[in-house]
Amino acid sequence: MPYQGKSVIVTGGSGFIGSNLTLRLVREGAHVTVVDPCVPGCGGDPRNLRDVLDRVRILGVDIAQPAVFEDAIRQADVVFNLAGEISHIHSMMNPERDLQLNTTSQLRFLQACANWNPGVRVVFAGTRQVYGVPEYLPVDEDHPINPVDFNGIHKYAATMYHLMLSRTGLLDACVLRLTNVYGPRMSLTVPGQGFLSAYLRKLELGEPLQVFGDGQQLRDPLHVDDAVEAFLMVGAARPLPSRSYNIGGPEALSLLEITRIACATAGLPEPTLRPFPAERASIDIGSYRTDSSRIRAELGWAPQVRFEDGFAQALGFYRRQAAAHGR
Repeated sequence: MPYQGKSVIVTGGSGFIGSNLTLRLVREGAHVTVVDPCVPGCGGDPRNLRDVLDRVRILGVDIAQPAVFEDAIRQADVVFNLAGEISHIHSMMNPERDLQLNTTSQLRFLQACANWNPGVRVVFAGTRQVYGVPEYLPVDEDHPINPVDFNGIHKYAATMYHLMLSRTGLLDACVLRLTNVYGPRMSLTVPGQGFLSAYLRKLELGEPLQVFGDGQQLRDPLHVDDAVEAFLMVGAARPLPSRSYNIGGPEALSLLEITRIACATAGLPEPTLRPFPAERASIDIGSYRTDSSRIRAELGWAPQVRFEDGFAQALGFYRRQAAAHGR
């Protein structure tokens, strides 16, 4: 990847995917500025970057305050934009908060990028949640947009900001619609970070797992290393063949299969089934499987980490952390 000596911004760089991306960029020789105020409830954790504190510029400011880091924007060769709220449950409980974090802040930041560094490459972390309940599987980039929660609506608005500014030549942006990313540096103590985060937390504590409904809904979990590879490929591609890509894992598994693998990895009994809680049933999308063929054909990206292997690696990461801290 041609990032040696490049100036790069990672918004949300103290969070789960952002920190893994930042660590990789440092290894690639990039000059990285992380912009992340670690908003409570969004999963950011300064400890994720403790191994590279001497090699990364970290600014604890909101992207809605771009004047604070105008110099970094003007110098950036690539902007990886991972700032925002990801919780669907939180968005339904407090939609105005989600609106502020995922639209207003994004608009202010992108306008600053367009003004101070016209045409800069921006890679935005979108979500498969914008598609809502799938009309067909696997879901490709032409699938209708029909989000079932405020988070999906607001993330789609931010997507449109990126794409509209690219159509006018003010940005050179691409949106990656990610599905169920998991791996090291997920926030296990913040609610609403996804079911795999909740699983890892329970297994670390030796607690049994439960599955809502009959467990037959499909998901294709994506390991964070594969997600990072997609960001780097898109950030480096010149020119961009497309403006949006669906990014999914290598295999579609039922939630029951995923949970059984997780329990077996942790050496715990089989999961039990329980009815869907009403607040979750209203925003459940049923089965989902990603069609990642566009980015495979255009850039050569393909997921490499099978869930069984990736989950074992992630659980080992958290168990080592717990042992190091005497838990």
